Amino acid sequence: MKWIMRLDGTNLPGKSLIGGKAHSIVRLMALGLRVPPAFVVTTEAHAAFLATGEFPDGLVEELERAIAWLEESTGRDFGGASAPLLVSVRSGAAISMPGMMDTILNVGMNDQTQTALAAESGDAAFAQDTHRRFAQLYGNVVLKADAKGFDSASDPQVWRDMIHSATGKTLPDDPREQLLGAVTAVFESWNARRARRYREHQKIPHDLGTAVTVQAMVFGNLDERSGTGVLFSRNPSTGEDQPFGEYLGQAQGEDVVSGEFTPQPLATMAEIVPEAFNDLMSASKALERAERDVQDIEFTVERGTLYLLQARSAKLAPQAAVRTAVEMANEGLIDRRTAICRIPSDRIRILMSPVIPEAARVAAAQLAKGEGACPGVGIGMVVSDSDEAERLGKERIAVVLARPTTSPHDVHGMIAATAVITEEGGSTSHAAVVSRALGTPCVVGCGQGRLSALNGQTVTVDGQTGQIWAGALEVVVPDEVSDGMLAQLTEWADQLAPIRIISADGAKGLDALDLAAIEGAEESENLPQILAGNQTAKGAAGGAIATDEGVRAAIDAGLEFIVADPRLPSLLAAVQANVEPVP
Repeated sequence: MKWIMRLDGTNLPGKSLIGGKAHSIVRLMALGLRVPPAFVVTTEAHAAFLATGEFPDGLVEELERAIAWLEESTGRDFGGASAPLLVSVRSGAAISMPGMMDTILNVGMNDQTQTALAAESGDAAFAQDTHRRFAQLYGNVVLKADAKGFDSASDPQVWRDMIHSATGKTLPDDPREQLLGAVTAVFESWNARRARRYREHQKIPHDLGTAVTVQAMVFGNLDERSGTGVLFSRNPSTGEDQPFGEYLGQAQGEDVVSGEFTPQPLATMAEIVPEAFNDLMSASKALERAERDVQDIEFTVERGTLYLLQARSAKLAPQAAVRTAVEMANEGLIDRRTAICRIPSDRIRILMSPVIPEAARVAAAQLAKGEGACPGVGIGMVVSDSDEAERLGKERIAVVLARPTTSPHDVHGMIAATAVITEEGGSTSHAAVVSRALGTPCVVGCGQGRLSALNGQTVTVDGQTGQIWAGALEVVVPDEVSDGMLAQLTEWADQLAPIRIISADGAKGLDALDLAAIEGAEESENLPQILAGNQTAKGAAGGAIATDEGVRAAIDAGLEFIVADPRLPSLLAAVQANVEPVP
């Protein structure tokens, strides 16, 4: 097939063709882990779609053949009156963009398949709930209904009427029409505002494109021995070498990431489905050893059996990124250069941003408390609207974004905020995952209705402890010498950097070009030309020389040293200058 590849474990195409999600499915299969069968619509098909606005010739026919292969693999019938096959349709770019693009679950659901599921499971309520989930997600994501109030107790016709009233469109009954609509929605979500803003912020190319993974559904909402969750092989906030995750019984994956439900700790899973829990712990260890990186694993338990849906390198808070890189190097999992290249210099700058001294905490009034989801301190005026947060951010007004929960529609406000706080959700919710990807302090699960009264107030948010304080508290700046992990990274980077990075105190008496005295040197794009005109100085200080771009310009110009305080961010940039970073 030209546009579609079966994910059967027989080969491993590159992420640029099949995306990170499909790539991880093949890797899971290669390790002998239990994964629902799947196929992928490639990024080449997406590129053809973007060029014309239509499916490329042959894609519809290939989808039909791929579904037939899934039916054969599962022994189920897509849209059938018995043993019906339902599928999930998910995005999957080569570079992970958590929560930015669309997902549609339970595709293939209609009145006939609801009846068949009820008969097969012996649970009419489960079948009705699955139908409601499909109608709500398909209606809101594919048909853009933005409708509320879907109730599992209602007749399916009520849901269809709600969608038609909101959009003038009909929820399709034909599973194949549903599949085509879902794939189209995922393709189109690549250029959604939230996705474009995230790529711009993370410097991800807009022409990278996404693949679409179509996978047989397993049902975490089936019974009391079913559920869904997310596991990190190490703590994504602190970096502690202990599995960390959350589990939500009788639920599907969207319930966890939406933040609308507060999941339980993994200990709950261990009590309810101990065999699945033990399998998950074993899989976590195997994946971390194989991938040599902290793993973010999405899983579903159906009637006590564990299924892995995907695994990827985890988005870590700055503190966790440093700790895991150093400890993995010390464990021999990775070498020192790889450890350094895993930590963007901006993460070190965030990590070395101000912290709240204990004396300031004692004297302050605590306004709310939740679960710290991304360490760091954020100070600003509380706003509850993401558009307002973005507008004020452009005016250089510091804001803290407060929401009941966040969704992909809030990403532009999250990017503009100094901190993100939510009333609902846990440490694997959308707010937590995206904040860690952005390096923005985050507190989740403060309690329903607890944050609305803070609107307009200036607060200080501590993403480590989960506390929200009244006013702008005093802060102090940490240093890179007293922290053991930062000191270790500094030592390694000093040995590997192609240029010396010297502190201001250590640079006294050295021959350094004073860029602060040169017009335009505060703009990094001007530095190559400015440094090319330097004929005598062996080093440079001031201006934009300590930025990542400035460090590269200094190396290209053949300088022996630059002056930077703190040293570590520039050291990392120097080591990474001529090395392809590990994704």
